[in-house]
Amino acid sequence: MSQAKTLTLWRPTGPQELALVEASGWRAWPPRLPEQPIFYPVLNEDYAIRIARDWNVPASGAGYVTRFEDAAFATRYPVQQAGGRTILELWVPAEELHEFNRHIVGRIEVVHEFRPQPRTEASR
Repeated sequence: MSQAKTLTLWRPTGPQELALVEASGWRAWPPRLPEQPIFYPVLNEDYAIRIARDWNVPASGAGYVTRFEDAAFATRYPVQQAGGRTILELWVPAEELHEFNRHIVGRIEVVHEFRPQPRTEASR
């Protein structure tokens, strides 16, 4: 019996979005807000870590990296290079997020958590 192919995606997120994912049973991303026309999962863990640590932590006090599997539905979206060679993401239009969620295989899982680093005497 052959296993269906999946695509591993990562999503850096803050505490508010993560709470909504948890409320879905770890199975779906919440609808975008009006000022968020695009949902962007990223294609590599390192890029997700950098966003969660360097952007989500200062913006909301915590940053998380999630990982999830997609039943290759996401391959319909062209890869966007948002900067350097490894800064790759998919741009899923907000109105297509419900359908995108239907193709998540299994659960969305938190694989990294970042909090503000305590200040040391040397950094003051």
